[in-house]
Amino acid sequence: MEACINREQALRALREYNQEPFHIQHALTVEGVMRWYAQELGYGENADFWATVGLLHDIDFEKWPEEHCKKAPELLEKAGCGPEFIHAVCSHGYGLCSDVAPEHEMEKVLFAADELTGLIGAAARMRPSKSCQDMELSSLKKKFKDKKFAAGCSRDVIRQGAEQLGWELDTLMEKTILAMRSCEDSINREMEAL
Repeated sequence: MEACINREQALRALREYNQEPFHIQHALTVEGVMRWYAQELGYGENADFWATVGLLHDIDFEKWPEEHCKKAPELLEKAGCGPEFIHAVCSHGYGLCSDVAPEHEMEKVLFAADELTGLIGAAARMRPSKSCQDMELSSLKKKFKDKKFAAGCSRDVIRQGAEQLGWELDTLMEKTILAMRSCEDSINREMEAL
């Protein structure tokens, strides 16, 4: 699995269509989370591919929200990404805005973790530390149950993602907290540098 483009090229492509700090931070978060999962699940040699898919998964969302995952193939092709990469990106919108189903474990992880990073990020911002470093699974589960909290993060998608992976919801949550802890500091530094 070749990422087809390096990180510098991927960041350039991301920045071409995304200016909102919120969207850039989300892209960096999913990149870091996907890199962590690649290592965790035994796909270390494909970590760059996983991470770059994470970085560019929402490439079309800021400018073309109503065409999310429909505009992406054109933008990704222009950036130099191949069919395998484009399939992976489009699969994270399965059943929502795309009919491309997640097939590989990496695509299922992206589908499951994308939405969950939003919920964990929102929960972290509510903490005195403003961080997920000290977040416990129990406090995330409370936020998950509170439908009014981060209402834009679909609990159904997160549940469906865990099911596709054959994981307990708690396992997905716990792993994704750890994944976000692993990249939180570097993302904060990168965001400050923007």
